[in-house]
Amino acid sequence: MNKLIATLIAGLFATAAFAQTATAPAGTTTTAPATKEEAKAAKADAKAAEKSTKADAKAEEKVTKANADADKTKAKADKKAKKKVAEAKKDAAEEKADAAKK
Repeated sequence: MNKLIATLIAGLFATAAFAQTATAPAGTTTTAPATKEEAKAAKADAKAAEKSTKADAKAEEKVTKANADADKTKAKADKKAKKKVAEAKKDAAEEKADAAKK
């Protein structure tokens, strides 16, 4: 989803940059400013792409960290559950032994 949004935003910047350069009056020839505008647009696109890449990396890092935390929590819960089952079996065995003695 994030990659899709980043792609759409980058496309928006690219189309906006080209739309601005195409609206120059046909009678005047301004080669240097058009080149500067294109350079600025390219630079803006590069910055947008870099920001989206950083955002994607941060999102992936958060997901990885969340998965690791979830795995750790699940392991603790499993350990506690096994311990309770073992204690219950031990108590049941003791009760059975006490009942057999009577």
